[in-house]
Amino acid sequence: MTLKAEKVAGIIQKEVSEIIQFQLKDPKIGFITITDVTVTNDLSIAKVYVSFLGQKAREEAGMKALERSKGYIRSELAKRMSMRKVPELHFLIDDSLERGNKIERILYEINQEKDK
Repeated sequence: MTLKAEKVAGIIQKEVSEIIQFQLKDPKIGFITITDVTVTNDLSIAKVYVSFLGQKAREEAGMKALERSKGYIRSELAKRMSMRKVPELHFLIDDSLERGNKIERILYEINQEKDK
């Protein structure tokens, strides 16, 4: 990612987080964290990685609500950014925390077996 793309990604992460937190009134979104944003080099697409607090059912409902609200979020983002064309938003679930916990659990089990 270029330096400009990294700066745009940081701004998008901050602004989308604020829009979701303070302007969206959909209760199905619940507690959400924007964990990362990556932008293509041509700044046409932004992948927004999100993490939900709670069970899988809440995660699915939250993703559906985000998909419904995508147009509104993008229009609000356009008002806040001084860009000619605001990137198209793609919301993706960030499962890195789950993968990290799984790896940690495996390492813990290996250490327990080694100690026996």
